[in-house]
Amino acid sequence: MVQSCDVVITGIGVVSPIGTGREAYWNSLMEGRSGIAPLAQAADTDLPVRFGGELKDFDAKQFVKPRKSLKVMCHEIQVGYSATMLAMDDANLKQGSVDPDRLGVVLGSEMFYCELEELADAYRKCVVDGEIKPELWGEGAMSDLYPLWMLKYLPNMVACHAAIALDARGPNNTLTLDEVSSLLAMIEAICVIQRGAADVMLAGGIGTRVNLTRMLYRGDKAWSHRNDDPAGACRPFDAERDGGVIGEGAGALVLERREFAEARGAKILARVAGFGRSFESARDQRPMPGIATRNSIQAALRSSGLTAADIGHVNSHGSSMVEHDRMEALAIRDCLGDVPVTALKSYFGCLGAASGAVEAAASVLAVVEGLVPATLNYEHPDPECPVNVIHGQPLRAENGTALLLNQTETGQTAALVIGPA
Repeated sequence: MVQSCDVVITGIGVVSPIGTGREAYWNSLMEGRSGIAPLAQAADTDLPVRFGGELKDFDAKQFVKPRKSLKVMCHEIQVGYSATMLAMDDANLKQGSVDPDRLGVVLGSEMFYCELEELADAYRKCVVDGEIKPELWGEGAMSDLYPLWMLKYLPNMVACHAAIALDARGPNNTLTLDEVSSLLAMIEAICVIQRGAADVMLAGGIGTRVNLTRMLYRGDKAWSHRNDDPAGACRPFDAERDGGVIGEGAGALVLERREFAEARGAKILARVAGFGRSFESARDQRPMPGIATRNSIQAALRSSGLTAADIGHVNSHGSSMVEHDRMEALAIRDCLGDVPVTALKSYFGCLGAASGAVEAAASVLAVVEGLVPATLNYEHPDPECPVNVIHGQPLRAENGTALLLNQTETGQTAALVIGPA
């Protein structure tokens, strides 16, 4: 990676099952508070999985202005937009403080599934004597839909709404690559700044796995079924793990050209050191060997000019899925040795496209505070996952450099290295 400038991080915005806002989020991590609990929306169902990381006490009206914009925002878009506004506030960036043409937005996103009740009446118009008649959809059901219904669910609308609100006329993009979307969005934003196309970029991601429509459509094969112990269900690298846990949330980071941040007197939280991206094809449901994860780690080290000994901690993907944890653990061990590893999905589950951004916020704060959050539910070390998992209590970090990892079930991987300002 040829660096044309130094890129730094100056703001954090988080909406998560363990807290909204930087302070609430960090306090939950330091206190070891899980956000995984029975799902309110699944309480009266017979779904096989009835728990997850659900947002609590989130009110979009606190963040979405003007209020009329809520009409064209589904729940996930409201959550993502709120995270971007929190990040800008945290960076103390007011509208007009950046040349609009030098301010851009790149976010990770995904398919947003409609709320069941929103289409219930339309579906009923297609049912005759208990049988669904698709031919009736255009004639009767469409008339029940809100005219701007589609705009409420387009994955790119979070970046659009944020750019409109901030008058950000610079590069704008949305990446939809499942759990690596956030890290890839951050990497693209970094590249935009390094190319000289922007001074400030807002980057992050939005995602959900707890939407009922999605849960019904996608199934429960990948998820833990510990309905009797929700908080103990997500167990990254633990020998008794039985699958991941669903969650929802959003995270956003403000990235700036260092010279610009220093000139405006910004408080710099951390700096970007390097990154890597790779892919390996997942075929025939066979476990991936981890080639792409190794490639991403090694590329991130090369681009940052660092060695394995320079990494203070790894913020792992840590999905709690049996084979994926094993593969990731072996890749970390092979590339980075006995480096301390944390797995934050143990607090809030898999947030889909939001995972990387919400997890990255924790490592930025770890750099600032000198403490790395512990992994929850790590009680029975799995010999097939030979990594040094931080557990029990936060780790005091003398080395503030962190390597962040994310991967997907289909083979995409991404790594990002951040360090002290």
